Order: sequence, then structure tokens, then C-alpha cells
Amino acid sequence: MKTIKGPGIFLAQFLGDTPPFNTLDGIADHMASMGYKGLQIPTNDPNIFDVKKAAESKTYADEIKGRLAEKGLEITELSTHLQGQLVASHPVYNPLFDAFSPKEVHGNEPARREWAIEQVKLAAVASRNLGLTSHVGFSGALAWPFLYPWPQRPAGLIETAFRELGKRWKPILDVYDENGVDYCFELHPGEDLFDGTTFERFLENVDNHPRANINYDPSHFVLQALDYVQFIDFYHERIRAFHVKDAEFNPNGKQGVYSGFAGWADRAGRFRSLGDGQVDFGTIFSKLSQYGYDGWAVLEWECCIKSSEQGAREGAPFIESHIIEVVTRAFDDFAATGTDESVNKQVLGLE
Repeated sequence: MKTIKGPGIFLAQFLGDTPPFNTLDGIADHMASMGYKGLQIPTNDPNIFDVKKAAESKTYADEIKGRLAEKGLEITELSTHLQGQLVASHPVYNPLFDAFSPKEVHGNEPARREWAIEQVKLAAVASRNLGLTSHVGFSGALAWPFLYPWPQRPAGLIETAFRELGKRWKPILDVYDENGVDYCFELHPGEDLFDGTTFERFLENVDNHPRANINYDPSHFVLQALDYVQFIDFYHERIRAFHVKDAEFNPNGKQGVYSGFAGWADRAGRFRSLGDGQVDFGTIFSKLSQYGYDGWAVLEWECCIKSSEQGAREGAPFIESHIIEVVTRAFDDFAATGTDESVNKQVLGLE
């Protein structure tokens, strides 16, 4: 067993146009002051973190690491959630997803996809230069619009979608393998990889690639009414990153999993700040520790009620209180009697 590292925090939901949230140094100081030890850094804003420069310049990567180390911080992982989304996107989403990419590729899905794939590959090299072994992001989605089969899906549609998804991701995963980095897919509704079954289907189409792994986030499973604890039993060997995010699911006579297109605050399933939802983090931290997960526990704040500032302020001590310092010896070592074969046979009535 190993002790989980933390607390960490994902910066994506905290970045903004005003200090201290508009520079890496500013937001790093802010998060360090609240007790965070690790930062998960998005790579879609070069003003915060230039992923291309980090891939091409070990000096730049070392400078970033050094500046954060002076503040008592480490980088937990880099994130390409937005770029990963664009590796595979159904045309129905094109007008919305253009916002995730540079203007020069807007309205041109093949060019946008090429840009996104290059970004995700650059993140593998940047991660290596930073000394990281895990990376987090999305898979993208070709089949998601056909989730609920009415009208009935054409035979083979899902198989074709996942073959294409595997075809696009296999070369990317090879780059991650070359750089010694795991790509940890956040299993998330809206992506073609959103639960264990879809992840297994994906693995089949990338030849069970060793670098295809999981960013475990129980909040997305609560909203699907999926057993997020047993999920760890099934997939712990592939869990290489961990988003600590809370959620609640309160179905009623009017809505359930799909929540009737309601806004977040009015949905049966909604994200909450740590401790305000229904996730059993005590069991999760115990399970992950038992299975030897030694990565970071990273807060992802997405609460529909509580402010990000309060959520972040409360998040660090919440995570800290759940991290288990794993045992180094058995509790009953004091009663050990050693091995004596003759005594064992006598106890069993064999002599």
C-alpha cells in the first residue's frame, strides 16, 4: 500500500482576467496560501502555461517547476481536456467546439482536429520534461449523440465509432508511451468514454494500450447512478489520476438521470463542493490506498451553489483529512509467534 499525495487543485475553473487569477504565479501563491501542495495545470492558455514551449524547451519546463517549488508546490498533471475533446467530435457540436481552438481553424473540423492532436502530443513531451508520469484529459465523442437508441441505431454504428476513436487515439497513446506518461481519460458524460463499459470497448480498439488509463472522478458516476466504489475494484490497475469532486443525485417524480434539461441548480443530479454532496470519500480514499494508488488527490471545483473561493478554501483541509498514512506493519505483529511446523501440526491434531 502507498500514501496518496495531496491536496492538489485543478486550476481550470479558477483562472480569470483579474489578479491573482490571471497569472500562474499569482494563482499559485493564492492556492499555496490555502494549503494546496499540487497544481493540475490546463494547457489551453499560453499566458498561463505554454505547452509548446514546455515541450520544446527543458529550460522553460525547469523554470516553471522551480518557480512553483519556491512556493512549496508541485505540478500534479497537465490537462488537455479541451484539446482532447477535439480529437473526436460529432459535427453537431462543431459551432460550440470551435471556441476551444484558435480562430484560424474555426469552421474547419479536419484542421481543428489536426491542431488538437498536435497539442495533446506536445503535452506528452512537456510532461516528460516536467518529470510527470500522468496526464489528464477527455476522449472526445463521435457516438454520444446516439446514446439513447431511438430511433434505433443502425447496426454496427457504435462499433464503427469506437474503431474510429481507437484509430485516432492509438498514435497519440504511442507518443505518450515514448515519453513514459499515462494518458488518464476522465470518464465523463458527453464523451464516448463515460463509464467502465465504454472504457473497455475503447481498450479493445487500442489493443489494450498500457498508456490508456483513467482519471477517476466519482462525481460523474453518482450522476449516472453507477457504483463508484465497485468501479475501483474493477479498474484500480488503470486508475492513475484522481479528481476529488462531490455530487448528489436526488431523483423525484419529475426527473431522474437526464434531469429534464434543467439548469444545474435545479437538476436531480448536480455537482457540489466537497462535503456537501453524497460521495463517500472515506471509502474511496481507503480503497485507493489499499490498492496502492500513489498519485495525487486533486480537487475539481464545480459547485452549483457554493462559491469557488469558499469551495477551494474548504477543499484543501477536506482532502488532507481524508489522506491515509498507510500502515508499515501489521497491527498484530506484537503477537507473532514465528513459524514452528511441529506446533502447527500439534494445533491441527496431526501429531
